[in-house]
Amino acid sequence: MAPIDTLIRGATLVDGSGADARTADVSITGDRISAVAEAGSLDAQTASEVVEGAGLVLAPGFVDPHTHYDAQLFWDPFATPSSLHGVTTVIGGNCGFTIAPLAPGDDASYIRTMLAKVEGMPLPALEAGLPWDWSGFGDYLDRFEGRIGVNAAFLVGHCALRHTVMGDRAVGNEASDAELAEMVALLHESLEAGGLGFSTSLSFTHTDWDGQPVPSRWASHDEVLALCRTLRDHEGTTLEFILDGCLKGFTDEEIELVTEMSLAAQRPANWNVLTVEARSPERLARQLELSERAAERGARVVALTMPTIARMCASFGAHSALHSIPGWSFVMGLPIPERILKLRDPEIRRTLDERAHSKEAGVFAGLARWSGYRIGTTFSRDNAGLEGQLVGDIARERGSSVFDTLLDIVIADELRTVLWPSQPGENHESWALRQQTWEHPYVMLGGSDAGAHLDRMCGSTYPTLFLQDVLRGRKLVSLERAVQMMTAVPAELFGLRERGLVREGYHADLVLFDPETVGAEECAFQADLPANSERLTAGSIGVRRVWLNGRTSIVNGAPAGELAGGVLRSGRDTRTAPLTVA
Repeated sequence: MAPIDTLIRGATLVDGSGADARTADVSITGDRISAVAEAGSLDAQTASEVVEGAGLVLAPGFVDPHTHYDAQLFWDPFATPSSLHGVTTVIGGNCGFTIAPLAPGDDASYIRTMLAKVEGMPLPALEAGLPWDWSGFGDYLDRFEGRIGVNAAFLVGHCALRHTVMGDRAVGNEASDAELAEMVALLHESLEAGGLGFSTSLSFTHTDWDGQPVPSRWASHDEVLALCRTLRDHEGTTLEFILDGCLKGFTDEEIELVTEMSLAAQRPANWNVLTVEARSPERLARQLELSERAAERGARVVALTMPTIARMCASFGAHSALHSIPGWSFVMGLPIPERILKLRDPEIRRTLDERAHSKEAGVFAGLARWSGYRIGTTFSRDNAGLEGQLVGDIARERGSSVFDTLLDIVIADELRTVLWPSQPGENHESWALRQQTWEHPYVMLGGSDAGAHLDRMCGSTYPTLFLQDVLRGRKLVSLERAVQMMTAVPAELFGLRERGLVREGYHADLVLFDPETVGAEECAFQADLPANSERLTAGSIGVRRVWLNGRTSIVNGAPAGELAGGVLRSGRDTRTAPLTVA
């Protein structure tokens, strides 16, 4: 028998296919799985290292289909905390936001400030943590080869394409025929260099540093479709988008546009994120109608949804989800002193409260459960002792309305108060609806936004939290199905070659975890970004070991120092996924 680098002996194998778990030996030689055999049948004498798996679960490394690690990987090659939770492959470049290509001159300045606004990446970290000295998309991808501790694939973002070609004209103008032709050529070049596909945003939530719609929002539908058509010429590419309807409910026009996008590209498209709550089943049905109507015409549109509820903080000062509530921009877009003056006004308070509860608010109406807000960090003497208390309880003690109480607290802190909203959909009916939705043929688990919104959320813990819930919580699906939904299913959508399964000849991306303890720590702020910037992050529990391309990457929830990852390039590392679902 050929020499074995690593033998994982006697683990409970959940191989990603959905098949029943079984006790098995798995060997690694080089970067591949060299054997999957009955427990005790592989000769440990031929192995350089033997890892005892008794009592532990061995699964394929998890694939996170929606991240924004495009910048973070420069200063954090392990893409933490995702890799700590068993993620071995991340998909970046989502929502139309990438940091390549770049035009000469001041292009990087616009891209940096835009990302700081729309994706919550601290601007000082973006300025200090990246060289910003690349131009083409291939040049950008090359920076990661041999220097990262995850497998990473990157879509090509519409905003960078537009700003590279059009400069300042990218905001406020449609493209000329010549500019569009240049964008199409640049996208072809970027895909040829290994870009995974094309992503765009036409969503009302995305505005740049100056409060203007981001470049992609100024594109005509003809421009979007022309860019989608380029994907036909490149094997293993895909589409991703975000529209107003992702949050508000899709209009017939949006359903038509997305269907035409998938058909133009002859590629699947995905969007983030499908929110499932029992109190609004009609909105869920409308969101799924997009995929169903697209399928009738031969297109494939996949909705991403989370199997856990990411804990998210909010603030009336720093940019947060509160700033995206429809009808709030006339206040939240003001400088802090002027914002405070408006928030003191009883009539404006009434208006804000009404709009947060209106039908127009869509999914943001979930933020209007003011009584369930828990007070986090405070800064003034007036708020001393409030940390950890619920706003509803404080309001009862003060004899004032809940929303007035909340605003009085944040004003006393000059809007710096850290708030922890109640978790929407934490009820039996909503979880039962999620369980049903997960089995829809055009729904896929994922959507962590890892690497983005660092000041207010940490969705990257979902793999271990979901496993915890499956093994020791609600048990809505089997362990085998849970692993399949986080491995083989996303690997198929993106056409990842020889990944997503524990199978002989496949890349040795593996995670070994303790089913009795697997989970995640509480998220907390940590100042570990460049320029001493803070982020919300959380470690894993029970993740014993992660292998990446056959090399140890994570040990007991911490990086082991092996930078065994690399860029997954379209065509070379991916194949085109089908438009039809078997």
